[in-house]
Amino acid sequence: MASVLRVSDAASIGLHAMVLLAASPERLLSNREIATQLKVSEAHLSKVLQRLSRAGFVRATRGPRGGFAVRPGAERSTLLSIYEQIEGPLKADNCLLSTRICGGRKCIFGDLLKKVNREVRRYFSKTRLTDLTGVYRSRR
Repeated sequence: MASVLRVSDAASIGLHAMVLLAASPERLLSNREIATQLKVSEAHLSKVLQRLSRAGFVRATRGPRGGFAVRPGAERSTLLSIYEQIEGPLKADNCLLSTRICGGRKCIFGDLLKKVNREVRRYFSKTRLTDLTGVYRSRR
C-alpha cells in the first residue's frame, strides 16, 4: 500500500541513524551495527553517514574499533535540520501529480495537502533528536 507521506530512503535512514546515535552518545556504533539495527543496506547507510559527518552531525572514527557517534551538541538538532542536510529544503508540494491537471485552481483534495505539509514541517522543526531517543533506548 502506498503512503501519501513520501520520505526518501536516504532521509529515512539518516533520521533513524541520528536518533539511534543520539540514544547512545557515549558509544561508537559501527556501520554494520547501525545497519543491522535499522535493517538497511550498509552501503546506503555509509553514504548517508558520510554526508552527515561532513555536515558536522556525526563524528566518524576509523579503524577496527572505530565507528560513528553523534557530535557533542548535535543531539539537540531538529529533524528538519537533518532532513534538509540530506534532501535540501523541505518544499511544500501541494500536488500529488508531477504536472498539475487542475491548473492550480481547485484541487480534489481541497486544502488537505497544504495542511499535511504544514504539519510535517511543524513536527520536523520542533522535534529534536533528544525527544526521540527513548525509541531506541527501550529496544535494547
